[in-house]
Amino acid sequence: MTRDETPALVTAARNGDQDAWRELYTLHSRRLVIWLRSLPLPDSAASPDDIASEAWLTAAAKIWEFRGSDEDFAGWLFTIARNHASNSHRTAVRRRTDPIAVEPATDALFGAVVDDLSQVDEQATTRSLLAHLTPREAQVVACIDVVGLDVAATAAALGMKPTAVRVARHRALGRLRKVLLDNEGSPSVRLSTST
Repeated sequence: MTRDETPALVTAARNGDQDAWRELYTLHSRRLVIWLRSLPLPDSAASPDDIASEAWLTAAAKIWEFRGSDEDFAGWLFTIARNHASNSHRTAVRRRTDPIAVEPATDALFGAVVDDLSQVDEQATTRSLLAHLTPREAQVVACIDVVGLDVAATAAALGMKPTAVRVARHRALGRLRKVLLDNEGSPSVRLSTST
């Protein structure tokens, strides 16, 4: 199939096939939210789930503009989500609000279900390790190593060239290796948030 040919799944989604949209959603929704949860989001008013929902709505509205294969769809969707996250960040900076702590009883009222996504939220070590990286390196590692995007989709999502993605990942993994080696002998590996 050449790049100009439209894949069946994307074509079906363009034509309003709900099963095609459901399949696209099944393929990409979980890892999109996991990726967004791994990014620092300063706006407490916009959760990663909200940003992912906005990205899906934008994708549905702009599916006619999409050119590429079914594999390219992930990079396109992640690019949309990154743009929404950037907009959320700018809004938070302008708004300058501080979040308040959610009381544990509130979660019980809503019957929070423990799933893979909430487990990622609880992994403070992952977040603290990513904090040792530059924002671009953290995004690359989150795309490739946390949610499993390939280099091409990561490059599309982050607006980078594939070579730049590979270089950023190489540098990031080297930096993380050094952080882990520096903390190896400690009784409790304590990672600071400074780079």
